[in-house]
Amino acid sequence: MSATAPKVLSPAARRALDEANARRAALEAREAELAQRSEVNGRGGKDPVRYDDWEVKGIASDF
Repeated sequence: MSATAPKVLSPAARRALDEANARRAALEAREAELAQRSEVNGRGGKDPVRYDDWEVKGIASDF
């Protein structure tokens, strides 16, 4: 294998990567904050809307 020099990024590319990393860190912090909260009077398990299927008392309805 040949050793290649790391690619030099332009200042605009470096700024874009830094902004993306900052957004990703903010999103992960928000997700961690929301994961600590508990839902009040919610139904247990995963959110059925996310999986396009709603089941209550054995009756499933798709939307």
